[in-house]
Amino acid sequence: MAAGQSLVLVSCADSGELHVLRLSEDGQLQTEQVLPLGGQLMPMALSPGRCQLYLARRSEPLAVIALALDGTEGSVHVLGESPLPASMASLNTDRTGRWLFSASYGADMVAVQSLDAQGHAAGTVTHPTGRHAHCVLADPTNRFVLATSLGADQLHRYHFDPATGRLKDMDVPVFPLPAGTGPRHLCFNERGDRLYVLGELDACVHVLTFDPATGALAVLQTLPTLPPGFEGKAWGADLHLTADGRWLYSSERNSHTLAAHAVDPLSGQLSPVGNWPTQATPRGFAITPDGRFLLAAGQTSHRVGVHAIDGASGALALVAEHSVGLNPNWVVAVPLRPPS
Repeated sequence: MAAGQSLVLVSCADSGELHVLRLSEDGQLQTEQVLPLGGQLMPMALSPGRCQLYLARRSEPLAVIALALDGTEGSVHVLGESPLPASMASLNTDRTGRWLFSASYGADMVAVQSLDAQGHAAGTVTHPTGRHAHCVLADPTNRFVLATSLGADQLHRYHFDPATGRLKDMDVPVFPLPAGTGPRHLCFNERGDRLYVLGELDACVHVLTFDPATGALAVLQTLPTLPPGFEGKAWGADLHLTADGRWLYSSERNSHTLAAHAVDPLSGQLSPVGNWPTQATPRGFAITPDGRFLLAAGQTSHRVGVHAIDGASGALALVAEHSVGLNPNWVVAVPLRPPS
């Protein structure tokens, strides 16, 4: 196995399949497996050790499917599935991998479940949110959990006990965002003192300060992600930081574009880099752990586009496209290990 290869996993909602791909060092994709798991397969979450994947089925029977990843062979097999209390728009584990968080857009709630060594989820505890919960994420200290309420333009804030999995409302349980934001996805910087929030309805990225000691939040900056001159309706989808924290990327579905922002290493503030066309209706994307490639899934192209990342400028260049199942939604990239 050549160095620099990655295992790429793509959930396909309308064909009910998980596509397992191999990304070569030069950015080409090859299909390794197609797992027909059935139903509307959408959000995925990777365990902290990158050895297990959790995949939510959003149609009946509602479930989280646990899969084992072989990082040497580049193969995936199903461990089992566990019930979910609602159709979930996103999944994440806590920083220990012992707890699974999920957020339900339709049921206006977040849920916490314990995870055993085989990835089975149990002991469901739910918490009501404002309208259309969309993402739930622990901060890097694993002491706080934040959840987006897309329909109420707010973040829900919780104290988190990783020993018991308990979420407890903070004294001020809700942090408001500007009306019309539609907060969708979240990510923290590595230091844990900046939170980046992507608005679905305004297609803006909102930079917030975050106090790792107290969980306090404040809005620092707001920048658009739409390409200049675009006049259609905003429909922001996903955002990710590169592992080195230098670049923040986001996807926007109605302009069919990816946007890049440079991240100031001290302040965490953003500077626009540019916008690039990608797959039609780009929903989810992933950045390879080495920061060399961005892989974007097109919901209506039914393909994954591979974009090379220029390490000096953050600019993107399309190097390959690969057909997958119908309505690809989420993408996860894991480095492959050479055989021992």
